[in-house]
Amino acid sequence: MNFLPININIEGKRILIIGGGRVGLHKATILHRFTDEATVVSPHFAEGFDKLPFSLVAKEYEPSDLDGAFIVYVCTENASLNQRIKRDAEQRRILASVCDNPSLCDFTSPAICKDGDLTIAVSSNATNVHLSMRIRDAIKENIQYIKEKATEFVSIYRK
Repeated sequence: MNFLPININIEGKRILIIGGGRVGLHKATILHRFTDEATVVSPHFAEGFDKLPFSLVAKEYEPSDLDGAFIVYVCTENASLNQRIKRDAEQRRILASVCDNPSLCDFTSPAICKDGDLTIAVSSNATNVHLSMRIRDAIKENIQYIKEKATEFVSIYRK
């Protein structure tokens, strides 16, 4: 897989999460750091979704759920349904991330450390998620020190 690391503007875009289980909740929780607008489609929702500002649609997936979506996170616990959703998204030219199958992903979400306007993303291109998370956690633990040193470096460099 050859992923391009980019930041993408999601303002005013329809973001869809299909699947209301633990994985869907994890994606939704991360997404909430960047937007208050997303739609989650699932017949059932894990505890915690009610604390998010997202639109929860309690129903089984239908291809029309993808209409108008910019990106979709596919997070059901059914591998064949995930593959079908991916095909449906592909036909509509919608980027999809199939959370349990990196080989089907058009994009992946890196491990993220967010501090105000500073966002640091760590990715292994979906080959070693736990390593990415450990590196992200090390950055989180040291973010204030890192920011101070970076500020010192910039002030010296500008002189």
